[in-house]
Amino acid sequence: MVLFLGFALVTLGWTLSPPVGRFRELTGATAPPLEVLRPEARGVLRPPEVWLVETKTSYEIYSNGLRIETHGAVHEAPRKYFLIPKPESPDDNPMSHLPWRTETAPAGIVYHTTESHIAPFRSTETQTLQRLAQGVLSYVRQARSYHYLIDRFGRVHRVVDEKSIAHHSGWSVWADARHIYLNLNDSFLGVAFEAQTTPQDGSESINPAQVRAGQMITEMLRSKYQIPAENCVTHAQVSVNPDNFLVGAHTDWAQRFPFAAFGLPDNYSIPLPSITLFGFQYDNLYWRMSEASLWKSLLWANEQLRQSAAQRGVRLPAYRAILNRRYLELLEVSRKQKTEEGNQR
Repeated sequence: MVLFLGFALVTLGWTLSPPVGRFRELTGATAPPLEVLRPEARGVLRPPEVWLVETKTSYEIYSNGLRIETHGAVHEAPRKYFLIPKPESPDDNPMSHLPWRTETAPAGIVYHTTESHIAPFRSTETQTLQRLAQGVLSYVRQARSYHYLIDRFGRVHRVVDEKSIAHHSGWSVWADARHIYLNLNDSFLGVAFEAQTTPQDGSESINPAQVRAGQMITEMLRSKYQIPAENCVTHAQVSVNPDNFLVGAHTDWAQRFPFAAFGLPDNYSIPLPSITLFGFQYDNLYWRMSEASLWKSLLWANEQLRQSAAQRGVRLPAYRAILNRRYLELLEVSRKQKTEEGNQR
């Protein structure tokens, strides 16, 4: 989310802790074992092979029918980030594996909505729709907000080139089977839809043309960079607030993201790494903004955290505090290493 940040969460002074009965109702289990909750246990969906067919000065054509409008694409700082080893046990500290290895290829995709003003999608509004699309494109290019923008007509615009970072995720956390990613501007590609997560008229967030375009750009990027399916996630899943240790500083795509239409599993069901690895919590607003699949993710993440605390013989609040400190330490070490590498160049 870039244009309007009206969904930013506020601290309510308490967080949700749904009763066990609610956990059973939503997950179908009383206490899923840790191995069931890990992303690596979900299997891998390989993308179809997609290749570049034609390049012109203003567009690119790909084998799956994707056309990318490239005119006006901008550059930002080159991508380079740390691959932080994912702990194999609650007692394993990623900082024990220093120095971390650096990488330049994108590790995943974060999906966004612009939350910009939306006109009714009908023929009588064509000129207004075109004007709004151009305005959003100009804005996000100037701000280097995303790598790609998909407008209301399903046109895919390159905003920032893929070798550069884009300022799309801010404070954020994700993890796959092997690595932890902090502040995903550096490590993930940002794909935004000109849309609102919850349109005021009750319509769907994105239209069929945008769904088709989203599927094609996802196939292309996953094929090009071998991005695992579990690293294709929404902004609401990765966004965090380090000041109050709540997830969901931004809640775009907290509900109704069409994972299946994009050839992806329901990644809403992945327990949030920000909770399981670093003890973040969520508040009532985040719960209300999300939907059943993401509720299950939150409940499973809390259950995994509870099991980890029990294995250590530590009370849950104390264990959360340990993980919160680990997160802040990782941020500081990451900042120092990045500064040192920059000074060496």
